Amino acid sequence: MKNIKVILCGLGAMGSGMARMLLEKKGVEIVAAIDSNNEKVGKDLGEVISFNEGTGIIVTSDFKNTIKEKEADIVLLAIDSFVRNVYPYIKTIVESGKNCITIAEEMAYPYIIEKELSEEMEKIAKENEVTILGTGVNPGFVLDTLVVVLSAACRRIKSIKATRINDLSPFGATVMRTQGVGTTVEEFNRGLEEGTIVGHVGFQQSIPMVAKALGIEIDEVVETREPIISKTHRETSCVIVEPGMVAGCKHIGYGMKDGKAVITMEHPQQIHPQLESVNTGDYIEIEGEPNLSLCIKPETPGGIGTMALAVNMIPQVIASSPGLKTMVDLPLPHAIENSFQEQVEYYKNLLK
Repeated sequence: MKNIKVILCGLGAMGSGMARMLLEKKGVEIVAAIDSNNEKVGKDLGEVISFNEGTGIIVTSDFKNTIKEKEADIVLLAIDSFVRNVYPYIKTIVESGKNCITIAEEMAYPYIIEKELSEEMEKIAKENEVTILGTGVNPGFVLDTLVVVLSAACRRIKSIKATRINDLSPFGATVMRTQGVGTTVEEFNRGLEEGTIVGHVGFQQSIPMVAKALGIEIDEVVETREPIISKTHRETSCVIVEPGMVAGCKHIGYGMKDGKAVITMEHPQQIHPQLESVNTGDYIEIEGEPNLSLCIKPETPGGIGTMALAVNMIPQVIASSPGLKTMVDLPLPHAIENSFQEQVEYYKNLLK
């Protein structure tokens, strides 16, 4: 039985983590690695990702030729958050006859915000008999897949509330800017108007995904964003926040039906929340029959969780019928401690 062959595209924090994970798994091998950073190009993948040994895989910047010429089963794409930016890459991957998993947040459920591109991806995936999946820890797991799975124990559902409270401190300057960390309240509000401060990318994906999976009708998704104003001095390696400045963004999404929120998702993100006695965690509350409540404390780690979701969904994607898929279209995600080859064969037999 041949190993599952993987190409990595994007060797930032997430892509590098996926590479390290794959190198420690059975029945799967990395056959190529692509990145646009000149400091990484031409080096052994092991050196680039600080692995304990060489891999024999030299990082290249030649995306198109590598994708077209290298034999592989699947490509893990970790380069951007938005559908329009990853679409050209996905098109090239799919037209080369390879499956694709991307951690672009908008790809978790792209149908609402990019209807035409979603239809095009569905078309070319089926034409080339491969599968496309967008996933990650959120969207992709905590505020959608986990909600859907928990609901299986309900006879009926009245409303859903899911909350993810996390610590932004480990993230870099780009995330701080998009969350408004380190700004004044005036700068935060101006950033919202100009689109430079966006908060969480995912409510337009998670809420419709949950609604579709459970058969809940919604008219629209409404979002609110407010600054989290610090009362204390907070500091990370890339930002300093003094009292009165913005430490993060309180972002809420509402799935509305007839003027009432039937699905509510909250994602307040800030640096060092513990300095003001805020505990991180993931919380799901389902009002129905019965009422159900789930709490994960501290929160599911965003970085490790995203890497793991992308890697652990490889067998389900390869074995799936062709097309553009979401997490609720495929068998349940889970960790893989045996061979990836065996998992692919298991799902191929299961999905016949």
